[in-house]
Amino acid sequence: MKLISWNVNGLRAIVNKGFKEFFDEINADIFCLQETKMQLEQKDIFMDAIFEGYYQYWNSAEKKGYSGTAVFTKKEPISVNYGLGIKEHDNEGRLITLEFENYYFVNCYTPNSKRELERLPYRMIWEDKVREYLNRLDKVKPVIYCGDLNVAHNEIDIKNAKSNVGNSGFTYEERDKMTELLNSGFVDTFRYKYPDKDDSYSWWSYMGRAREKNIGWRIDYFITSDRIKENIIDAKIHSKVMGSDHCPIELDIDF
Repeated sequence: MKLISWNVNGLRAIVNKGFKEFFDEINADIFCLQETKMQLEQKDIFMDAIFEGYYQYWNSAEKKGYSGTAVFTKKEPISVNYGLGIKEHDNEGRLITLEFENYYFVNCYTPNSKRELERLPYRMIWEDKVREYLNRLDKVKPVIYCGDLNVAHNEIDIKNAKSNVGNSGFTYEERDKMTELLNSGFVDTFRYKYPDKDDSYSWWSYMGRAREKNIGWRIDYFITSDRIKENIIDAKIHSKVMGSDHCPIELDIDF
């Protein structure tokens, strides 16, 4: 199976920036998005044509033009759930779970802690709730968890580690939550395949020609239950694909 995850930073803005060409060329079994920034009623005929042949599942934020996730799958899932089932965490369209015969697929857009870390306390609560949720799913069947998780886990995952310590996305608190998740029975698929590969990033600031200079962060992930790590064929970062401040990431896995 070929799985793709991409924070598009506004789907309506990216559809005319090569999105359709990449979507068609990559021909993924499951293609998921974060930060769609749109309501379902804003989807037009052109957008429907892009996703023809796929089952579509959208989770939009109550606030228009903000957050939002979507999943497109060639195979119809057994069931679909939106959010965590906790009201205070489910108004920003951040989570979609698809159940298939052999696994759960969870698409996530993790809340950003903000520049002054004003949302870090909420972020810590979110991390705990999501980890508990993933572990409940994992007791039933293996989990594939992906998306923009808004954290560079280790120094190798960020270009300028020392100068970014304590900044949103690279606080000790956020990094510790990722460690806690992985230690609870999950694996970061990219690091599993490429433990020492540096200069591999999925997000770049729009400032200072950061992408051109590859001054980036790896904050987009495919994470799987530890017990299916032997099924992982490859994990890729499509850093040459433009259109967003993030690039698509890929997981190839055999069930």
